[in-house]
Amino acid sequence: MKTSRVEAFSDGVLAIIITIMVLELKPPEGHALSDLVHTTGAGLLTYLLSFVYVGIYWNNHHHMFHLVRRVTGGVLWANLGLLFCLSLFPFTTSWLDESSFERTPVVIYGLNLLAAGVAYVILQTVIIRRQGPDSPLRQAIGADVKGKISAVVNLAGVLSALLIDDIGVWIAGACYVGVAILWIVPDRRIARVVHEYQAREDADHTHA
Repeated sequence: MKTSRVEAFSDGVLAIIITIMVLELKPPEGHALSDLVHTTGAGLLTYLLSFVYVGIYWNNHHHMFHLVRRVTGGVLWANLGLLFCLSLFPFTTSWLDESSFERTPVVIYGLNLLAAGVAYVILQTVIIRRQGPDSPLRQAIGADVKGKISAVVNLAGVLSALLIDDIGVWIAGACYVGVAILWIVPDRRIARVVHEYQAREDADHTHA
């Protein structure tokens, strides 16, 4: 199967996830800025954080599939696993907002982030094994330092919320935000490998 169907389906799911999250926002009860801050302020912050995470996964997913020619059944299921984890974002984000950042919702949100990260790594691994020793995706991600750092920091956030009273929740929030900021900065190496791979593909088609 060509990758276009997988990409189109994934794009649609991610668009729906973002739509559901924004629909969870509560409109202010009044018409003043203070009403917006009081009623929707925390919700806007949690929505923004989750929106950034979904955007990061969409961007990386987009680059990943530029390095894939065809997908197998294993890739399809691994991709569905990632989409399942991301589809939980509206629920965990809403609970985080409505609970006013209580410990359990903060922990569950962090576990959701970890699960999505693990699912993405599984998808990467399945694709790399399918491509073999000369995998362009393996070349693009290298040692995946950012991925490893992200997992450690998010796990530290979950443990902080679980084990440290009061301030642990805020440490967890800082960890989740920190990982998002880390991934907002684009990885130029991956973009370069994608460009080189596409150039080789175009050359192959030209000579064919």
